[in-house]
Amino acid sequence: MKEKREKFSNRIGFILSCVGAAIGLGNIWLFSWKLGTFGGGAFLIPYFIFVALFSFVGLVSEISFGRMMKKGVLGVGELMKEKKLPFSSYIPWLAVISVAGIFTFYVIVFGWVIKYFVMYLTVDMNALNYGEYFGKFAGSSDSILWHIIAAVLSITVISLGVVKGIEKLNKVIMPLMFVIFLGLVVKALSLPGAIEGVKYLVVPRWELLANPTTWIMALGQAFFTVGLSGSALLVYGSYLDKDIDIPSSVLHTCILDTCAALLAGFIIIPAAFAFGFKPDAGPSLLFITIPAVFSQITGGKILGIVFFLSIIFAAVSSAVNQLEVPVEAIMEKFGISRKKSSIIVGIVLFLMGLPLDTNMNLFGKFADIMSIFMIPLGAVLILGFYFFFIDKNKIVAEINEGSEHKLGNFVLNVGRYIFTPGVIIILILGFVYGSIG
Repeated sequence: MKEKREKFSNRIGFILSCVGAAIGLGNIWLFSWKLGTFGGGAFLIPYFIFVALFSFVGLVSEISFGRMMKKGVLGVGELMKEKKLPFSSYIPWLAVISVAGIFTFYVIVFGWVIKYFVMYLTVDMNALNYGEYFGKFAGSSDSILWHIIAAVLSITVISLGVVKGIEKLNKVIMPLMFVIFLGLVVKALSLPGAIEGVKYLVVPRWELLANPTTWIMALGQAFFTVGLSGSALLVYGSYLDKDIDIPSSVLHTCILDTCAALLAGFIIIPAAFAFGFKPDAGPSLLFITIPAVFSQITGGKILGIVFFLSIIFAAVSSAVNQLEVPVEAIMEKFGISRKKSSIIVGIVLFLMGLPLDTNMNLFGKFADIMSIFMIPLGAVLILGFYFFFIDKNKIVAEINEGSEHKLGNFVLNVGRYIFTPGVIIILILGFVYGSIG
């Protein structure tokens, strides 16, 4: 017998859960690097445009679709069958697999973060060569234990349910994360030479707006930063009551997600500049550059503990959202309990990830396939169906339900004529550039 469908207890819990889903490791290192590399303050112009057209519209659509169905992504397959569309039984599973794939490699990086947090608590990190240490640790069997811990944490939260697990977690850790970030920003900006890092982030290089790459990278950041996938936030939407103002909730999510990315940038980049490190994209910034910076700061051990605790908060909230998609799908498909589904799915995805623990080349290729191709493909198929095959009046009414500002027509039109072709462009650009997110 299927369990009664759960619901978020209130709007604040839902917003913080969406914020937790959106804020992830990509916010910590990618946004600040892109901001500095592709125009400084000028980069924010195309970024905010694309946030309005992709992040906002995509999330409102994804969440409202879930609330309309009161089902997760497998419910889309049922509607596709009614429309007699080809491959209707398989398309929703493609979206499920894409998010499950993201979790499979993401939880490994989450384990690295836990490892560093524990290391700061237990050993003298100042004595390490961070580049050599990370190189020996990542891609070796040493990461498996931490992979297990990260997976168990994620499975435990999901098994507790929407209110006691997802919502309760995010109500606690999201405010704490912002408080920690604010304190670390103050410390970073007080360092001698930090002003050069600030300039790197905020001084506009207007000439780069004429470079198409700036716009492409802003588009990728806007799409990927909030967790758009056609399924992850759709599932959260299915747990919503009709009185929740979806557009307002999504607006708050986009604002807080951007604030978190900016705060992370104002921690990492000024601190890196203060000690002569050049910012770079990718895990090296988080696992090599920042520990090296902390080793040169008085009280660096305490800063490292606090910093990696905040990164744990960012990582676990996103991992939980990713795991919820396949867990909910298995619950729906086979009518089993949340706890059983959480354990089964969690163990399967953990075992699938084991080869990635010990092979960084395989890790990179798998991550690229899932994030660059599978996620936007799932998003355009699921949301494209919503925009073009669901009755227009039903879509507008669903988005406007419980909303102070009636934006249903705006979202639908942008979704049809800008968002959908835009995601197809993102897919094509992924092939051309390798990665834009």
